[in-house]
Amino acid sequence: MNRFVEFINTGDEDLAREGISPDAVFHAPSHPEPLRGPDGYLEVLGMMRSAFPDVQWTLEEKVTEGDTVAARFTMRGTHDGEFFGIPASGNEISVQAMNFYYLADGRIVGERGQPDLLGVVQQIGAVPAPWTS
Repeated sequence: MNRFVEFINTGDEDLAREGISPDAVFHAPSHPEPLRGPDGYLEVLGMMRSAFPDVQWTLEEKVTEGDTVAARFTMRGTHDGEFFGIPASGNEISVQAMNFYYLADGRIVGERGQPDLLGVVQQIGAVPAPWTS
């Protein structure tokens, strides 16, 4: 997981190919169909980096059982690009994500990610937060 966190924080393609199986399947709420392999994960990272160029993930905790890892992250960044059609606000975000990773032969073969997208759109000002309305 430490190498994976290094990968998502740098977007290093070599790390992606080292740690992600070519057959990996990723279920991301940003895409209706699963993404596949290192290129699929790089696509999601590219989307996030185009909206939040300084985005960084901090692994807060993880639980491992067999070949499955549950990981809780904090994602932080500045909204300096369009995000799902929402123009850059310049707002800083800090949201949680809970992801499950499936491993085989030391590589990631699958992920189900649940980032707090509602928190993101609230923090960039696209949706009012309940405590400010």
